[in-house]
Amino acid sequence: MAIATDSLKGVGLKVRGKIKFIKPMGDSNVQLSGREIYQKIGNIIQKMMKGQSATIRKLLAAFTSGGHISLEDSPGTGTTTLGKALEFSVNVSFKRIQFTPDLLLSDILGVSILNPNAQTFNFHEGPIFAHIVLANEMNGASPRTQSLLLEAMAGFQVTVDRNLRKPKYSFFVVATHNPVESRGTYALPEAQMDRFALQLSLADISAVE
Repeated sequence: MAIATDSLKGVGLKVRGKIKFIKPMGDSNVQLSGREIYQKIGNIIQKMMKGQSATIRKLLAAFTSGGHISLEDSPGTGTTTLGKALEFSVNVSFKRIQFTPDLLLSDILGVSILNPNAQTFNFHEGPIFAHIVLANEMNGASPRTQSLLLEAMAGFQVTVDRNLRKPKYSFFVVATHNPVESRGTYALPEAQMDRFALQLSLADISAVE
């Protein structure tokens, strides 16, 4: 199985308390093979999420191939925990966005604030510029707000003050969705769901696990 380690360039892997940096294939300083990276990250996540080995494999398949995933399940089933487990396993920047009906575009993008001394506006990045973005309950926000995140996922760019800005190199979105029959949800149309490489749900676990 080929692992696209180039998509993980600069990502640090936490192994037994130490951080080892993943290098792209062909680099003479490669410390771990693609398969070893895949297995070690998976083992760390499985310590935090019991009984979800199939879902974790699919999560890592999307992560290493540059895709994004959609997790649709009822609240309290561990969808948010799975996204945080991935962040704990790799040493990259992580931001969580709680999608609510009153979420503003600037809450995701960031804002430009006036510097009175230099008489210039300094841009302060929002959570969209993290390596891993957990879009929690994404269908709880209005379609207009949803479209901003989808622009970054599909076009790998966002527009801020008429300027195009790029997310991080290994930009990865884990979006959780409440069931569409839940109150206060806005169903994503098929064209927007196409932005996700995989749509997953968590499996039931046994009493032993």
